[in-house]
Amino acid sequence: MSNVYTVAVLVGSLRKQSINRKVALALAGLAPTNLKLAIVEIGDLPLYSEDLDAGVPPTAFTAFREQVRASDAVLFVTPEYNRSVPGVLKNAIDVGSRPYGKSVWGGKPGAVISASPGAIGGFGANHHLRQSLVFLDVPCMQQPEAYLGGAGGAFDDAGQLSESVRPFLQSFIDAYGQWVERFKKA
Repeated sequence: MSNVYTVAVLVGSLRKQSINRKVALALAGLAPTNLKLAIVEIGDLPLYSEDLDAGVPPTAFTAFREQVRASDAVLFVTPEYNRSVPGVLKNAIDVGSRPYGKSVWGGKPGAVISASPGAIGGFGANHHLRQSLVFLDVPCMQQPEAYLGGAGGAFDDAGQLSESVRPFLQSFIDAYGQWVERFKKA
């Protein structure tokens, strides 16, 4: 693996002490040498409306689209809200897919990891998100699937990753590095 690929990381939680943000940062620290992960902030994106794209789109739309477009790959780290993805993450996906015919997502190798304090680790959100990625032409890594249940215990009080969770995240990010390499060399 000689190339270094930039990965736009979208975190589906805006909470200050978000478990999912901690997971994203942990993955960045565990990433293989061929990946450079960078969180792309989504909290300031206005709710998508086609009217906002008429004329000059909001600066937040333009900056977000440029960041994702400039990346080689995308990684989604999401909690589950009501058995689906959080609205803020869906909004970011919509902003990036518009205006029609100018999607920033197409062809970027992707992956999804969901983390939740609950037992099933965000399974519903993970799979709903994958449905959108199919439409957006994001080749999504199928294996290993990544659901982090009981995620409240994945970090200690100082925010350090639990040694019991580290091998799971390491395995996931290593596989993702291989996935990105495969698609970028094709």
